[in-house]
Amino acid sequence: MPNALPHLHRIGVLPADIDFMGHVNNARYLNWVQDAVLAHWNKLAPPETAAKYLWVALKHEITYRKPAFLDDDVIATVVLEKVQGARSFYDTVIKRGEEVLAEVKSSWCCIDAETLRPARIAAEIQEYFFPKD
Repeated sequence: MPNALPHLHRIGVLPADIDFMGHVNNARYLNWVQDAVLAHWNKLAPPETAAKYLWVALKHEITYRKPAFLDDDVIATVVLEKVQGARSFYDTVIKRGEEVLAEVKSSWCCIDAETLRPARIAAEIQEYFFPKD
């Protein structure tokens, strides 16, 4: 959606993120995407709504472009592309400066925190992520 609000999520590269080849292990990118998507939800959703729902990852498709290294200044830009019922589809680009390190397409299921069952995202909540103007 063209009017989706992007979320910038700063990532600190830690010594534990580095693998035997001297760069960030590919598996860490999944953690980064999860942290960024959840931060996006918690930033834009009203607090009472954010507390009522949990998110479960359904699918991640990661394209790795360049390695990240210890102490790199990394930022994930998260955009919610669309919502279908209980599912949300995200596009996340992880960069170091202008260099794209990875591009991630992911889908998530919204879960009611009490019943642990899938929950639709109401239209009035979606408006926080896709403002009219």
